[in-house]
Amino acid sequence: MDSLSELKSWPADNVAVAVIGDDGAVRATYGDQQRVFRLASVTKLLTAYAVLVAIEEEAIGWDLPAGPEGSTVRHLAAHASGLNFDNRSVVAAPGTRRIYSNEGFAVLGETIADSTGIAFADYLAEAVCRPLGMSATRLEGTPGAGGFASCIDLSLFAAELQAPKLISTETLTEATSIAFPGLNGILPGYGRQSPNDWGLGFELRDHKKPHWTAASNSPRTFGHFGQSGTFLWVDPDARLSCVALTDNNFGEWALERWPALSELVLRDHRSA
Repeated sequence: MDSLSELKSWPADNVAVAVIGDDGAVRATYGDQQRVFRLASVTKLLTAYAVLVAIEEEAIGWDLPAGPEGSTVRHLAAHASGLNFDNRSVVAAPGTRRIYSNEGFAVLGETIADSTGIAFADYLAEAVCRPLGMSATRLEGTPGAGGFASCIDLSLFAAELQAPKLISTETLTEATSIAFPGLNGILPGYGRQSPNDWGLGFELRDHKKPHWTAASNSPRTFGHFGQSGTFLWVDPDARLSCVALTDNNFGEWALERWPALSELVLRDHRSA
């Protein structure tokens, strides 16, 4: 059975999905690949990549103070700064808890803008989107949740995440490894995780349960999902990535359908 045939039953007016191999080739698609969707927190992947470019350009550094007292760029990217979810109140000391924070990504955007003299939306466009040919992608809101993109654009981005050209492999490997190991916290939509492992802007599957990826995704799988009904994951062991964009907000419908889709994608498209 075609791994994408089940998408016909998803409760969304519009669904676009792509499966991308680590050679950059698109293995399978479903839906309108050029339709632009609201990304919500999948935006954080794009922002994280802009941060990595800024790190390599030495515009900023991981240890640059940013956010609350004692916090750095590294803390902000790893949701370990102690900032609240949607405001600048401090609810924990830096490095002590994994507190998922949209506001932390807003501070990251401001830090890059202050360091480069370029508005963050423009920096993201110049540093990431245009070099990758992501012509439909734009940031119209916060660096944590204000992105819009098409499936074809995110397929290009997924190819970059599997074989980076804009940054070094070493930089991406660091960003997709556990930052501040052992921190507990809540994975939005899925409850408390102990530990709640995260990279530098990238959510890590590790051994989390429940999770939005499949049980057969490797622990090294990284990516993000969005409240707008979107996700992108990369599984380095399967040498595969999957992008899913919808116009139905995340909810009960996604809890079973997302992992089920990922299971089928891995079954049908995993590289040898």
